[in-house]
Amino acid sequence: MPTAHPHPKDLYGGRLTIDPDAIAANWAYLNGKLNGATECAAAIKADAYGTGQEAAGKALFKAGCKTFFVAVPTEALALRKTLPDAVIYALDGLFPGTVEHFIAHNIRPVLGSLPELEEWAAVCKAAGKSLDAALHVDTGIHRLGLSPDEFAVSMRNKGLLGPFTPSLIMSHLACGSTPAHAMNQRQLDQFRDITKPFAHIPKSLANSAGVLMGPNYHFDMVRPGIALYGGQAIETEPNTMKPVAKVEARIMIVRDVPEGDTIGYGARQTAQRPLKNAVVAAGYADGLLRRASSSDAGSGGFGMIGGYKAPILGRISMDMITLDVTDVPEHLLVRGAYVEMLGPNVAAADLAAYAETIDYEYLTSLGRRFERVYGPLT
Repeated sequence: MPTAHPHPKDLYGGRLTIDPDAIAANWAYLNGKLNGATECAAAIKADAYGTGQEAAGKALFKAGCKTFFVAVPTEALALRKTLPDAVIYALDGLFPGTVEHFIAHNIRPVLGSLPELEEWAAVCKAAGKSLDAALHVDTGIHRLGLSPDEFAVSMRNKGLLGPFTPSLIMSHLACGSTPAHAMNQRQLDQFRDITKPFAHIPKSLANSAGVLMGPNYHFDMVRPGIALYGGQAIETEPNTMKPVAKVEARIMIVRDVPEGDTIGYGARQTAQRPLKNAVVAAGYADGLLRRASSSDAGSGGFGMIGGYKAPILGRISMDMITLDVTDVPEHLLVRGAYVEMLGPNVAAADLAAYAETIDYEYLTSLGRRFERVYGPLT
């Protein structure tokens, strides 16, 4: 497995453990919800949501995943080196001046505008064959994608769709994390309507939430992302995915805080009783977001030490976090010992709630300075 930093483990303030087998197991679980005719691809952008593109890609391919979605061309080229036989789509489309790289490395752009479609069709015409690429149609999220009208006109344009036949027509759900939102049904109905005349072209609408929302959203291919990495795809239901990452930070010092004293920058939290605190070597520079800080106005996130909850005290700093370990047994509070700050016992979705964000942000921000270990989350 790849190593992020080739230093002795004792030099690191924290450890990020990633389990590629758990990623593969999550893919297999989602694949089992499909009818056999629908392909389960994988979104592996942003360094596989922070877990490491190379390790995640190899595990997913070994599990049976053959189609991958990244964001930008550089991610696609890196993944091509790892998976020479995979189908790879670049979601951000065709940047100017990049056609030759897509063709040379067999990368498929997801064409999301008329200029991109026109450029790709011209390349296909010059090559005398249709080169594989997806066509993205916007069904209401108003980011990338042809408008429904542009899509309809383009699909009738022999100058565009003569030399080029899309390998996939796709759209993207705006509100999948809340299945009851009316936007989901509107997008589904529109996607069905505008793609109905093109039964010969594979179609894809579902992200992780779409997979879990049932077969109406599955079409020919699904593209799960966050669920593969243990994240909570649907906000209103229990998370059934396996955790794939664990962040641990080392205890630097344990000290007493008298009642009435304040803790951390800004003096935002006051000890309401005599406290014992532990300072651990991780902070917002390591992806443990400052917004999960605690104060007298409200509690923040927490860590876990040997099964005991250790609430954050005061502001999260760049390089350290202070935890309330008053009720943690003394023998667990050893200098250099590890505290779980995210993982099987501290779900990213729970931390995200304290930080008023989503678990995607936590996962993609983690561990630039941590020792990185690949294996079970023991």
